[in-house]
Amino acid sequence: MTLRISHVMMAAVIVLSAMAGGCGATYSSVRTDSVKATKDRKSAPDFTLKDSDGRTVKLADYRGKIVLLNFWATWCGPCKFEIPWFVEFEQNYKDQGFAVLGVSLDEAGWDAVKPYLTRFKVNYRVVLGDDQIAQVYGGVDSLPTTFLIDRDGRIASVHIGLVSKDVYQKDIQHLLDVPVTANLR
Repeated sequence: MTLRISHVMMAAVIVLSAMAGGCGATYSSVRTDSVKATKDRKSAPDFTLKDSDGRTVKLADYRGKIVLLNFWATWCGPCKFEIPWFVEFEQNYKDQGFAVLGVSLDEAGWDAVKPYLTRFKVNYRVVLGDDQIAQVYGGVDSLPTTFLIDRDGRIASVHIGLVSKDVYQKDIQHLLDVPVTANLR
């Protein structure tokens, strides 16, 4: 019963987002890749960006952790739906070597993003991205787009558009269950 309600709620959010202009991803364009085999993973491009406090953030600094890298914007309807999940994931899995890192693609910059982070009590780091970082990650052209990166800094899965919380949890748990010694060289 709960699963059915969850799917109904997700469908409603997708329809409402599409009616409101959405984020470039519709229900039919949502793509979910399962966690790729280790041998099939490619390195996540490194970047250096600034967080809301002006501190430098490098993806390489997260090596050894599983990272949920989420490209989003404050005006994106589906992003608003999944950010509370990411807040929960950060809280629940951070002690297991997991981190959420948001990349805002808001053209209005920190003027739009900082109040949003406060309002929604975002507990993970967010950096401000641009077209260049979106291109480095394969031309991110739909929001949200989320990459799950393994402890070696390789892309384990990609989710374009809104997917269910259960899909994220399954992928995260799969990556957390891999012994650290098997993942790190």
